[in-house]
Amino acid sequence: MRALTDGRGLLFGGDYNPEQWPEHVWAEDVELMRAAGVNLVTVGVFSWARIEPEPGVRDFAWLDRVLDLMHGAGIAVDLATPTASPPPWLGHRWPSTLPVDERGHRLWYGSRNQFCPNSPIYRKRALSIVTDLAERYAAHPALALWHVGNEYGQVCHCDDSADAFRTWLRGRYGDLDTLNEAWGTTFWSQRYSDWAEIIPPRHAPYLINPSQRLDWRRFCSDALLAHFRAERDILREHTPDHPVTTNFMGFFKPVDYARWAGEQDLVSNDCYPDPGDPLSPARTALTHDLMRGLGQGRPWLLMEQTTSAVNWRPHNLPKPPGQFRLESLQALARGADGLCYFQWRASAFGAERFHAAMLPHAGPDTRLHAAVRAHGRELRRLACVAGEPVPARVAMVFDWESWWALEEPGRPSDRLNADEQLLRYYLPLWERGVSVDVVPPSAELGAYALVVAPNLFLISDEDAAAVTAYARAGGVLVVGPFSGVVDPRAHVRTGRFPAPLREVLGASGEEWLPAQDGPVRCRWAGGGAFEAHTWTESLAAEGAEPVAEFAEGDLAGRPAVLRHRFGNGVAWYVATLPEPEALGELTERVLRDAGIAGALPMSVLPPGLEAVRRGEVLFLLNHGDGTATVPVPHPAEDLLTGTSVTDHVTLAPREVAALRENRPHEPA
Repeated sequence: MRALTDGRGLLFGGDYNPEQWPEHVWAEDVELMRAAGVNLVTVGVFSWARIEPEPGVRDFAWLDRVLDLMHGAGIAVDLATPTASPPPWLGHRWPSTLPVDERGHRLWYGSRNQFCPNSPIYRKRALSIVTDLAERYAAHPALALWHVGNEYGQVCHCDDSADAFRTWLRGRYGDLDTLNEAWGTTFWSQRYSDWAEIIPPRHAPYLINPSQRLDWRRFCSDALLAHFRAERDILREHTPDHPVTTNFMGFFKPVDYARWAGEQDLVSNDCYPDPGDPLSPARTALTHDLMRGLGQGRPWLLMEQTTSAVNWRPHNLPKPPGQFRLESLQALARGADGLCYFQWRASAFGAERFHAAMLPHAGPDTRLHAAVRAHGRELRRLACVAGEPVPARVAMVFDWESWWALEEPGRPSDRLNADEQLLRYYLPLWERGVSVDVVPPSAELGAYALVVAPNLFLISDEDAAAVTAYARAGGVLVVGPFSGVVDPRAHVRTGRFPAPLREVLGASGEEWLPAQDGPVRCRWAGGGAFEAHTWTESLAAEGAEPVAEFAEGDLAGRPAVLRHRFGNGVAWYVATLPEPEALGELTERVLRDAGIAGALPMSVLPPGLEAVRRGEVLFLLNHGDGTATVPVPHPAEDLLTGTSVTDHVTLAPREVAALRENRPHEPA
């Protein structure tokens, strides 16, 4: 990112699809881009059919003119490999390149993403066009960044995929005896005697082996990663000094982004908050913290967002005035050095003709485009933020494999979901202005004062040992319910749960007990009551202190929340789903254990207010419906307005302050 922002400042722009427009429109686009402060455009994402109109034929002349035009205007190009959507001729001539669903139905062309990532023919054709693209534009002065494919997530159950799955399994297990043991195939007479018998988890009469499905999810993510690597390696061979990325999609279940992130030169993401969801501000902040965590704290690129309504929800609410700016600055505050949109000019035809853009159908003389231009100008005043870190003393642990394993059918309750559990624990931290990194369990945890694991249903022995060592060395650890249940094969760890975390938590259980509808009544050990819901566990303290207990039913008097002094640290275990107010109280106690304060000198921020520090700048963002008056700890300059702030700032709804504080130097 530093190479991209040096000399340009914060990146601002979006997807540009000039192939949808006659060339006389291109010149108008460039002039409007320059007026808006656009300095980066993504080109070519869905241009395979234009570049290769029939097999083996190449038409780069139009793309030459586009890149020359961008360079002449001083606009850098994020050049995409067009392999996310093959031309109709590929599926027509070679139907085996088209994906097959779990019922055996082939999915046809006429949309996008119509490829099987395990098809040798698709792979050959895709790498051929990527090679030609790299050779042609390696030295072009407009090229700044490579964008591989688009929003990877394709899954295919065809015979080519079955062959590739078997190869992947051979690499993982070596022989059938080991595979049969790992999959527990003595259950339901599923033992395999020949590799050829193994197929993808296609549609079946009843529940499918969860260990097989877990490996299938691993394989599908790895198969897509292998294709990304193949394209990336071609680009690196021709342009070793140009960064390579692909766009993530937040908490997207099919692809393990923790495995992908290290394969890219920078992390980028597409983010489309729902204007109708009151939790969108916190959900979005959590997603941004995930991107920063995947990049190990480095700045990242918001590749796609929207200025107003999308087209793909059943009812597409527009964003009110000021909303897209608020969301864009939220990403900047949480570590993004680039703020881009889908797309520059709204499409007049095709499936996304009603998706908002930086330049709407009504043209440049519109409220929305005026706001785009104003936002581009103000980003220049925030250039000092580029490259700055977002310091966080809290880590939230999230693991894709555990997510996959937890949400298989046949579990005690389908109401306990990994991503919603993560948000549940994130909200009280967000409401207190406490910055968080979202990291995998294998991350180095020693730099954090507090580690929160809302759910680790699946955990390896190595990761269990690491979080145990973290607490023993002085960290504060919080573990949510139904954790430590299965090993990486998805086999239940027998004995009292959570077996691999029993020592650090100082407690163990004998039964998971999903609750009936309605509240679960609990009481704090020091007095006061609260309600929980959905989930309970039958626990016994083994050195831990019960902080709260169940107050009724068969579990009356049994621990609901425990705190364990362990080594030089503290470990907490929460065996239910406390109501938000109670989880806020628990968060206060945990933060005191860890010695952590929020970004502002107040325990809970006004409703809807977000506070986050990036470098020397304190960002205050008002997502609420009312005006918020906020005390500030130090005199500061608001970089967005140029005004001085001494003791407080007042923000109307959807307003933002970016305060560069005049803080006294503290001794090291």
